[in-house]
Amino acid sequence: MLALDRRRVRALMRIGVVLALLAGAGFAGLPILWMLASSFKSNTEIFEYPPRLLTDSFSFDAYLAILSDPVKVRFFINSYVVSLAVTVLTLIVAILAAYAFSRFDFRFKKPLNMIIVSVQAVPPITLLIPYFGLVVTLGLYNTYPGLILTYMVFTLPYAIIMMTGYFNTLPRELDEAVRVDGAGSMTALWRVLVPISIPGIVSVGVYTFMIAWNEYLFALTLTRTDDMRTVPIGIQLLMGQHSYEWNEMMAMSILGSIPVLILFLFFQKYFIGGLTAGSVKS
Repeated sequence: MLALDRRRVRALMRIGVVLALLAGAGFAGLPILWMLASSFKSNTEIFEYPPRLLTDSFSFDAYLAILSDPVKVRFFINSYVVSLAVTVLTLIVAILAAYAFSRFDFRFKKPLNMIIVSVQAVPPITLLIPYFGLVVTLGLYNTYPGLILTYMVFTLPYAIIMMTGYFNTLPRELDEAVRVDGAGSMTALWRVLVPISIPGIVSVGVYTFMIAWNEYLFALTLTRTDDMRTVPIGIQLLMGQHSYEWNEMMAMSILGSIPVLILFLFFQKYFIGGLTAGSVKS
């Protein structure tokens, strides 16, 4: 009887866990489902009462309005250019810096580590005015380099910390074996360590791309013209003075979510593996 009661308790606990997970999934997924459904409606249908998830007048008009407008398409091009550039440059710098922190002892190593960690703790909004003044002074206002360099200030600390942790899990004997063959440190890094660090590199790259793609505050402050705006700013610009284009806002939000979703779906295995691999030093 005691064993039977225990099995019943365990079964009830499993059912409770499943129900809690379903409730959480519904709470998180319903707004996304509503956003997707609203992108196929007209503005008037979005506010009809009682609300309906499905509409009788299913239409791609909102998507066509976005994809046929050169200004709105430019928002996506800008986001791709900036996000890809930030991702590539961040990975290159982070790999080199992480290799130095992981494999070498040098002066000011600990202070530099403290500075990198401290940058992560600073709220970005407190740096908005200083960076605006710096970008304007350097003549980078309303340019790709201005956005890219500013974004890298916030993506590099995390990337360096993660890549350093990942390199710390790799045995130093790999480097020594390469040096015995007469090769240098750069050969050991790019020919040996980087190929076996793909999970960590992918996880850092996906996270960096997400940060750059979704950034709003600095993109709004450091750009002036529509030909330099990014997707988050493009969505905000659909809020007119007298009316909001809600269906186009929902459509642009869906289109803006697709790149990150595709990246996560394709690299999910590497992303999760990379995040966990650097958490424990072997």
